[in-house]
Amino acid sequence: MKGRPLLCTISATVVLAALAALDSSGYSARLEAQRTLGAIRGRVDVRRAVTATERRPLPAELGFPAGRDVVGMRRAVVYLETAPATALDARDPGRGRLDQRNETFLPHLLAVDVGTVVDFPNNDSTYHNVFSLSKAKRFDLGRYARGKSKSVRFDRPGVVRVFCDIHSHMSAFVLVFSHPFYAETDEDGRYRIDSIPPGTYTVAAWYEGSPRDTRTITIPVQGGPVDLDFIIQ
Repeated sequence: MKGRPLLCTISATVVLAALAALDSSGYSARLEAQRTLGAIRGRVDVRRAVTATERRPLPAELGFPAGRDVVGMRRAVVYLETAPATALDARDPGRGRLDQRNETFLPHLLAVDVGTVVDFPNNDSTYHNVFSLSKAKRFDLGRYARGKSKSVRFDRPGVVRVFCDIHSHMSAFVLVFSHPFYAETDEDGRYRIDSIPPGTYTVAAWYEGSPRDTRTITIPVQGGPVDLDFIIQ
């Protein structure tokens, strides 16, 4: 009877030590996996002439319509065509925003996860009616005035082209992905996709009105960034 407390104490110590060893081993494995993750970075150089359909000028603008965001229309999306099987962890899709300002969708191109809710606020003095006939998402938000906002949940991957039923010159794109391995280019055309496990992948660059440009690239076993540029002509 007197030896049981000591035996229990020894057993508990052994179990705790074993659990600590397992936890340490798991932590080390996770840390090592993070160290070997790679990245793809580079630039998408859009060399073709980009023009935007001008909106009808308002009376107060004295016949001089405000210019469209041509810089925004040069942006592209770079992504992995197939996601790594070991990296399909679920994540909160969050929320996106496509503003309507100066009779223009801002941004012109938006990339989101499947399940993302995108808000379409109206910041113009006129009514808008946002809609899409795309296979990935078909919707019609109806007319709504300045200061109002409506939203859409994008629940399938694909390319969704967005229009305004009132203003024919307005259009935008929402690219919906079922994995997190994508990136929009910035104003200089640069992009970076992080946390990619080692392996060989097909990388695609998507730009409005162009066939996708695809390349094959390998993330080495030691991880680290790999450079990859695209040229759109």
